[in-house]
Amino acid sequence: MCGIAGIYNRAGGPVDLAELEAMTQAQTHRGPDGEGYVFLAMGGNEKPIAISGSLFNSIRRVPSKYSLGFGHRRLAILDPSPLGHQPMASENGAVWITYNGEIYNYLELGQELQSLGWCFRSRTDTEVVLNAYQQWGMDCLHRLNGMFAFAIWDGPRNQLFCARDRLGMKPFYYRHRDNRFAFGSEIKALLKGAFAATGPNEKTIYDFLVFGLQDHSEETFFKDIVQLPPGHQLVVDRDRVRMDQWWDLPPSDESAHLNDQEAIQQFSDLLRDAVRIHLRSDTVVGSCLSGGLDSSSVVCLAADLRRSSEAGNKVRADSSRLKTFSACFEDPRFDERPYLHQAVTHSEADSVEVYPDGRTLFGEMPTILRFQEEPFGGTSYLAQWAVMQTASRHGVKVLLDGQGGDELLCGYPGYWGSYWGDLFRGGAWGTLLKEMRAYRASQAAVHPTVWANLARAVLPRQAVAWARMRMKGHSLWINPEFSSAYADRQAQVVYEQRFPSSLANHMAAYLQRSSLPALLHHEDRNSMAFSIESRLPFLDMRVVEFLVRLPPRLKLQNGLSKVILRQAMRNVLPEPIRMRTDKMGFVTPQDQWLRESWRPDIEGILNERSFHERPYWDSRKAQQVYREYCHGTRQMGKTVWRWISLELWHQQFFQ
Repeated sequence: MCGIAGIYNRAGGPVDLAELEAMTQAQTHRGPDGEGYVFLAMGGNEKPIAISGSLFNSIRRVPSKYSLGFGHRRLAILDPSPLGHQPMASENGAVWITYNGEIYNYLELGQELQSLGWCFRSRTDTEVVLNAYQQWGMDCLHRLNGMFAFAIWDGPRNQLFCARDRLGMKPFYYRHRDNRFAFGSEIKALLKGAFAATGPNEKTIYDFLVFGLQDHSEETFFKDIVQLPPGHQLVVDRDRVRMDQWWDLPPSDESAHLNDQEAIQQFSDLLRDAVRIHLRSDTVVGSCLSGGLDSSSVVCLAADLRRSSEAGNKVRADSSRLKTFSACFEDPRFDERPYLHQAVTHSEADSVEVYPDGRTLFGEMPTILRFQEEPFGGTSYLAQWAVMQTASRHGVKVLLDGQGGDELLCGYPGYWGSYWGDLFRGGAWGTLLKEMRAYRASQAAVHPTVWANLARAVLPRQAVAWARMRMKGHSLWINPEFSSAYADRQAQVVYEQRFPSSLANHMAAYLQRSSLPALLHHEDRNSMAFSIESRLPFLDMRVVEFLVRLPPRLKLQNGLSKVILRQAMRNVLPEPIRMRTDKMGFVTPQDQWLRESWRPDIEGILNERSFHERPYWDSRKAQQVYREYCHGTRQMGKTVWRWISLELWHQQFFQ
């Protein structure tokens, strides 16, 4: 896991050394184990200039023909020897890569490439990607099972090839202006040198404040800085910059021929193998653990694999006990210790419990935002920050996590509304009534998002957008001019109609637009802030493509979500966890923090001149809404947090 950077002057002219070094060193936290650069001339007639270590201590300038430069910061997970140094060249020196990620099937791919005649100098997945590209070209992407973002200079073709993994687990940002293309793993890399001048992107800010959306498009919170979307590739040469989508969610239900028991067994085998290859590492591996169904499944499978040595010699043998890290609270409303203790006992893990302190975390917000780079939509990410910080202090460099399970297995309450809507529109009245009764029997109350998604499934799109604006109370505080300027973005509240069912469209939206992308953004930044590689077995490409094809009955049935996971984890998980019906997951006492612990700080922020001058809200009305929220007459904690997060972000990057 690493930080990458690059500058390509497409019209010619030398790379600015100071700028490239600043871009690379701005990401030192992503790769504290090494630093490297390469400078390349177009046409392939000049010898590459490769440098290990600081540029300042090695070279003062490069000749004018060297118009492409790569930078790299290394976090050594596989083969920590100098053989894994980046940027890395092909054997003949014609192809170069700067790469950030982890390819979990690198051993199998390496063996296939060796059978085709390719030789390897290292034991890294980087060299596997490099040789795979030379063997299969851009089609190599379909063979990579993992998380990645990379740039490859193809000398024979005189072109730059950039790609990002299927779901965007690893970031890739770029700026393109005046024949100058620059890229990096983080936005801060693109705030250096000639590209430094930028400003806030009001369209993205509107989507964040009104819809709670983030990472839902190419655009970022910064003008002129965009991200390569998940599952996309870029080809850059002297004449053009071309972006194409190389992967999308499977369009058909190809698993329909399986009976339920076959599907359960196949999923069980896939998930177990996903965890197995995610354990491959030359350093210590731990896991996040909330006590929920997803993270507990990962921990119990990992512990079982380590005990049985099924993971092979790439599982570090320092200890047979897995170390887990959990966010805990004394208030039982936000605490999952009764469940996580069962998972710890069952897996015989070494448990580290983290107790996030609201006052401390609010004081760290400037630092957290500097690493996050963009505002974020909830305080659960603060708990995740505290967990990553603690894991780092315990010397752990790799953490497994359960992200993706809720999106793939319909773990969020709102999925029930989409499912009911499909039953309603399909005339399956008996099944609808049965499922509604079962849901009510297993839940204390119907979650509001159930009704919201039922409305999405059966009402016209315009009615859904209008009703949402009214119910969320945005008109109480938003600046009318700001709202009017971006009124055309109301359609974003409706899921894109790509598949025949509302449930399938809901899942697609959550996987690719409105839920998982932001979760992956924050997972990456929180972990990499402490030089930790976060791995997500539920997002193994085989698991993803299998689960999205399954019929609804294997995800939602008889009032229970994640049906196939519950069945697959029989005899793997403790029964109370396997049959949990409540959902938490690193939840925080957000309302308590906003109304009590942080109230003096928030009131101070709302009274600051800068807050009053923002064009997004009517600051006086916002203050009144906050007072009513503190008194309990309005439930607008998410909205209040977005104001605060956005304002502190402004102060961090633009003041």
